[in-house]
Amino acid sequence: MGLSRVERVIPGTRWLRGYTGQFVVADLIAGITVGLTVLPQGLAYATLAGLEPQYGLYSAFVGGVVYALLGGCREVTIGPTALLSLMTSRHTGYGGESGPQLAILLCFLSGVVELLMAILRLGALVDLISLPVTVGFTSATALIIGASQLKALLGIRGGSGSGFASTVRTVVEKLPEARVADSILGVVSIAVLLAMRKLKDIKTPPEATRGRKTLGFICWLVATARNALVVLVTSFVAFYYDQRGERPFILTGTVKSGIPDFQLPPFSTVLPAGGGTNGTAPVQLGFIGMIEELGASIALVPIIAVLGNVAISKAFGGSGINPTRELVALSLSNICGSFFSSFPVTGSFSRSAVNHASGVKTPIGGIYTGALVLLALGVLTPYFQFIPKAALSAVIISAVIFMIEYEVIRPLWRCSKRELIPGAVTFVLSLIVGVELGLLAGVLTDLAFVVYRTARPLLTVSVASTTLGTQYILIRPNHSLIYFPAVEWVRNVTSKAIKQHGNIPVVFDCRLVNEFDYTAATGLQMLQKELEKKKIPLIVYGSTSEVRKLLQETLKSSLLEVTNDDELEVLLQELSVTDGAGKHELREVIAPLLSPDRAPTIAEIEES
Repeated sequence: MGLSRVERVIPGTRWLRGYTGQFVVADLIAGITVGLTVLPQGLAYATLAGLEPQYGLYSAFVGGVVYALLGGCREVTIGPTALLSLMTSRHTGYGGESGPQLAILLCFLSGVVELLMAILRLGALVDLISLPVTVGFTSATALIIGASQLKALLGIRGGSGSGFASTVRTVVEKLPEARVADSILGVVSIAVLLAMRKLKDIKTPPEATRGRKTLGFICWLVATARNALVVLVTSFVAFYYDQRGERPFILTGTVKSGIPDFQLPPFSTVLPAGGGTNGTAPVQLGFIGMIEELGASIALVPIIAVLGNVAISKAFGGSGINPTRELVALSLSNICGSFFSSFPVTGSFSRSAVNHASGVKTPIGGIYTGALVLLALGVLTPYFQFIPKAALSAVIISAVIFMIEYEVIRPLWRCSKRELIPGAVTFVLSLIVGVELGLLAGVLTDLAFVVYRTARPLLTVSVASTTLGTQYILIRPNHSLIYFPAVEWVRNVTSKAIKQHGNIPVVFDCRLVNEFDYTAATGLQMLQKELEKKKIPLIVYGSTSEVRKLLQETLKSSLLEVTNDDELEVLLQELSVTDGAGKHELREVIAPLLSPDRAPTIAEIEES
C-alpha cells in the first residue's frame, strides 16, 4: 500500500496506521520515562549554556513534537545536549538579555544551515569527520564540560577561566573557598548516580519468578530515572533546611514559570556594560553584528548536531534511515524551537537509549515527553528554585564522564597508529585553544593524510618476463585513482626502477586504476618521452575504457596499450625484434626460457 498525500508531506503520520491502544500505552510509558530524564538534564544544560534554567525546558518540548511528525527513527529524542550547551555558552557571557538572544538566534541559524544542507544533499559532509577525530573531540569536550562544573559542584563563588586549563587553575586556586555542604552534596550525588547507573546492568532471566521480574523492573526504573530521583531528593533536603531558615547549599533560584511566548527570533541585541570602546558603555548589535559575534559557531554547531543525530539514527534505525529526512526533521526542530526561546538542540544518545529501553513503539512518544515538560513549566517551576546547583553539576558530570572514549586507543595503537594522530591533535588543541579550532585541526590533519596517500600512491615494482623470456619492469598502482599530485612520484619510482633493473621495457599496469585525471595523463606522456630518449618503450596494460580514452587523447598515436598477457607478449616480442641494440632479440632469450628460475608472467604473479 502506497503513501497517501498527507504521509508524503508529513512522514510521521504514517505511524498512525494501526496505532493501537497497546502502542499508546507503550509510547506513554516511554515518553514519561524520557521526560523524567530530560527535566533535570534540561535545567542542568541550560546552566551549562550560561542561561537561566527555564531555557533548558523551553528547548526540550518542541523538538519532540517536530521529530514525531517528520522523523524516521522512533527511538531518537531531540533536545538540549551537553556538547551543544557548551558551544552555546561561548556566546552567552555578556549578561543581560544578550545571552538568551544570541543563543536563540544561534538555534534559528543552525536550523537554517541544516535545512540548506538537506536541500543541497550535504549530509555527507559529516563523513569528513573520522571516528578518531570524533573520539578526540567528544573526549576533550567531556573534560571541558566536567571542569566547567567543578566550581558549582564545590560551591565556589566567583568567575572561572574561559579555557580548560584556566578553569582548572582557577578552581585549584579557590579550593580553600569551597563550601563544605555543597562539596559533600555534589560528591555524594555523583557517587549515587554512578551506583544507580549500575542497576540497569542487572539482568532478569526469562524463567525468573514474577517477584524477581518485578524487582528487575524496579531496578531498571530506578536506574533510568536516577537523575530525577537525585534532583528530587536533594531538593527536598534543601527545602527542609529552607523551612528552618537555613541555606547550606547554593540553590538554582527562581525559575520563570509558564509556556514561552511564540515570537520571532531576536535579530538585534544590546551588549551590556563592558562592551563599549571605554569598557563600560553598552553596545547595540544589529543582525550583522550578532552574526559576527556568533562567527564560526553558525557552521560548526549544525555540523556537530548533524553528526550526533545521524550517528544516533543509524545506531537505532539501521540502514533504513533516510539521512535527508533526518536533516529536515532536525533543522525544523531548531527553527521551530527558536520561536519558543530554544537554544540549539539535537538528538541525545543517552535519552534515545532510555527511549529504546522503555519499549517505545513510535516517535509519538516524543509528544508525550513534550507534554510532560510543558506540564512541568506550568506547575512545577515554583519548586525548581530549591534544586541545589551542586546536584545539577553532579548530573552533568556523571553524564559526560562516559563521553571519554579511551577504549579506542588500544586497538588503534595495535592496528593503525597513524589514525591516532588526528585524534590526538583534536583532543589536545580542543583543550588548549578551543573545541572549534581543535575539530578543524583534526579534520585538516585527516585530510592531509588523504592528500598524502593520493600524492604518494603505493606502487608495486617487480621484474617479470614473457613465456619467451623477454623481461620487463612491471609497475602496478595499488590505488584506484591516479591524480595530479602523484605525477612526480610515479616518474621518480619509474626512474629508480630503470636504474636498478636496466633499460628494459616498462609496463604500467592499469587494471586497478579507475580514474586518471588530465594532469596525470600529461605526466605519463612526459615520462614516455623521457623513456623514448633511452629507447625504452612504455606500455599501458589493461586500462578501462575511460582511462584509455583519456590516454589516447593525451599520448595520441604513441600509446602502446595491451589488454591481456598474450597481447603483451606479442608486443614485447615485436619490440625486441626491432631493437637495434639486440638486447631482447630471440637468440638471447632462449637460455632464460629454458632456465627453471625465470621470472614469472603477470598471470603467474596473480596466481601466487
